[in-house]
Amino acid sequence: MESARSEIKFRRIFDEHFDAVNRYCLRRLSRDDANDAAAQVFVVAWRKIDKMPHGEGALPWLYAVARLEVSTMRRSVRRLKALRERLGGMAPPGARGPDAVVVRRSEHEAVIEALRSLSRGDREVVFLRSYEELSTPHIGVVLGCSTEAAKKRLSRALKRLRKAAGLPGPAASLSTRAIKEGGDE
Repeated sequence: MESARSEIKFRRIFDEHFDAVNRYCLRRLSRDDANDAAAQVFVVAWRKIDKMPHGEGALPWLYAVARLEVSTMRRSVRRLKALRERLGGMAPPGARGPDAVVVRRSEHEAVIEALRSLSRGDREVVFLRSYEELSTPHIGVVLGCSTEAAKKRLSRALKRLRKAAGLPGPAASLSTRAIKEGGDE
């Protein structure tokens, strides 16, 4: 019975407010992104249907959710654009001699295998540095620890990664590209 009431409430809210929410998103995003954001707003609305305000409070609540979704979508678009720019600046694999490609590929494979052998915590700190490109203080914020603790965790994780990969030299010499290719979390 409760589920039926929730469904009726959701359908009413969707029918009354979808166009307004979609227009809100269209004014801020491309058509495709706006449609995705508007759909996501109503996914959130369905999940939180029992906590949603009734009557006149519903549309502002939906706009607040839409604002967050638009922000998330913009961030995703910026990241995708930045990734495309970075990839566009990379030399194609055929530009190097075959011997360099073989050596680089074997190093990458060693790092990728070594990443898989690390603990979840070590992988997380390495990915925060390599994928998210966070500074040590920001890594500390994400992990909920001091900057000094984050610095130690990163240093130890990189040492373990270097050892597992069988690579000599300082931890900083590890290829960020290989780390990024090896991480799929």
